[in-house]
Amino acid sequence: MADLRTEEFTINMGPHHPSTHGVCRLILTMDGEKILKIEPSIGYLHRAIEKICENRTYTQCIPILDRFEYVTAMSANNVFALAAEKIVQIEVPERAEYIRVIMLELNRIASHLLFYGVTAMDIGALTPFLYGLRERELIIDLFEMTCGQRLTYNYIRVGGVSKDLPDEFVPKCREAMQIISEKLSDYEGLLNENPIWKVRNVGVGAMPAQDMIAYGVSGPVLRAGGVDYDIRRDDPYSIYDRFDFSIPTHPNGDCYDRYLQRLAEIKESIKIVNQALDGLPEGDFKAKVNPITWKPPAGEAYARIENSRGEMGCYIISDGTNKPLRVKTRGGSYNQLQALPAMVDGKGYLVADLVAIFASLDVIMPEVDR
Repeated sequence: MADLRTEEFTINMGPHHPSTHGVCRLILTMDGEKILKIEPSIGYLHRAIEKICENRTYTQCIPILDRFEYVTAMSANNVFALAAEKIVQIEVPERAEYIRVIMLELNRIASHLLFYGVTAMDIGALTPFLYGLRERELIIDLFEMTCGQRLTYNYIRVGGVSKDLPDEFVPKCREAMQIISEKLSDYEGLLNENPIWKVRNVGVGAMPAQDMIAYGVSGPVLRAGGVDYDIRRDDPYSIYDRFDFSIPTHPNGDCYDRYLQRLAEIKESIKIVNQALDGLPEGDFKAKVNPITWKPPAGEAYARIENSRGEMGCYIISDGTNKPLRVKTRGGSYNQLQALPAMVDGKGYLVADLVAIFASLDVIMPEVDR
């Protein structure tokens, strides 16, 4: 009987595969069912957002950047506004700062709820997907009530926000936070000790903290590897230094800890929202800035914030006109995707394991391709 011989072969996962969360192509080198090597191939969603912004006024850039990170579009609005405000040294009204924090944390919760549902569905559990979207709707309704939009908001503007909160917002927001707080125990009950969930996630896709730092990984993925770092606390922006919240971490840096990390962060965001609602002052919701004639002085600035996927940054160069000379954005998803091969290559994982690892990174492709 002749000896059996196996050969390596290459297959594509994506860009149409549902578990690649958009148009991401992963080129897999396989030995039978085991992955030997993985190569992310990006660029399928590139829309030249940064270059488009350089041909728009500062105000016109806001709705463009909504598409840069559409799952937490409030963050994309905010980081651009922060960079522009640094150049011109605009003082944002107190009420606007509180509204911004409320919106940013609501959007973070909505993003993590979507992560909870989509990640579970990728691995084969449908019920958590329905649960996550059910509670996310409470937050999306609040956004629609405030600015008329449910996904891309064009709400946080240079100098403040586009409009004030409606009268019914505060009671509805408190009610939503109460409901989501209560439902989190159901989320944990569905998955935390589920034996199939643990087999698929515990110890899978682990990466040492020092390697994640070397790759520039940030946000929940980094904190799930034991690194106690959060820009809201360690390099405060807006009025985050006024609020009492913890930075949860987990020690193992695997898929399971990344899942636990997002649930823990939802609880902290709820605490921030409730504190901001309690302290919400009266006053103006926007600085006196004419969005049509406004021109910042020549200069440059970089602003960064803690997005639900890690560090989100925006670098602007102004030449003194009403359009930015240069816009450069940074999204956490790019570095997470860059680290994916180091998590997978040569470790004997199957394609099913890759689905869980990729989902746990919570990569969103517009943030990668821009």
